[in-house]
Amino acid sequence: MSSYTLNDCAEELAVSRETVERFEVLGEHLKKWNERINLVSKASLADMWRRHFLDSGQLASLIPSTANSLADLGCGAGFPGLVLAAMTDLEIHLIESDTRTSVFLREGARAIGRTVTVHQQRIESLQGLAVDVVTARALAPVETLLEYTEPLLKKGGIALFLKGNTLQTELTDSKKLWHIESTQSRSISDPSGCILKVEAFRRVTDRQ
Repeated sequence: MSSYTLNDCAEELAVSRETVERFEVLGEHLKKWNERINLVSKASLADMWRRHFLDSGQLASLIPSTANSLADLGCGAGFPGLVLAAMTDLEIHLIESDTRTSVFLREGARAIGRTVTVHQQRIESLQGLAVDVVTARALAPVETLLEYTEPLLKKGGIALFLKGNTLQTELTDSKKLWHIESTQSRSISDPSGCILKVEAFRRVTDRQ
């Protein structure tokens, strides 16, 4: 069991008491459901406040104050989407194709008193959504994430991708398809992790 606690996470993220209570509810919800369906590994569950909640919650400070809506791609166990729902008042869309995981997400949102929209479908089939922020964690390489993001992001919107130590290789590979304007920041939850903030991107074949 990790020595890193919920209070440690709350202190690093500087969240309110209400948010701490939501985190606690989400943590219990995750532990209960993880016994039935394999949402996260047992090792990471033992260190969930750092590995999942801190990792996800660090994105909140990078979301523009003007943003109103956010879509989390392949939300899985709710990271970062449900954590950001607990921390913000944004209109949250969680995109997850698995039926049981979608139920977990809906019940988790209900448990913390937040209204979110769960889209139980494949990302590439989703239509009619336009958001200010797109997030993704441990889902796909950068070039694929941008394919997913392009039809969902409003003009002037940003994408926030939680990435590991393969990021530089992914960015090199993505240059064949995309011109990207981005910044990188070190993850506070994992020394080998990084947050890629994509502020603008266009296909190589597109005209200026």
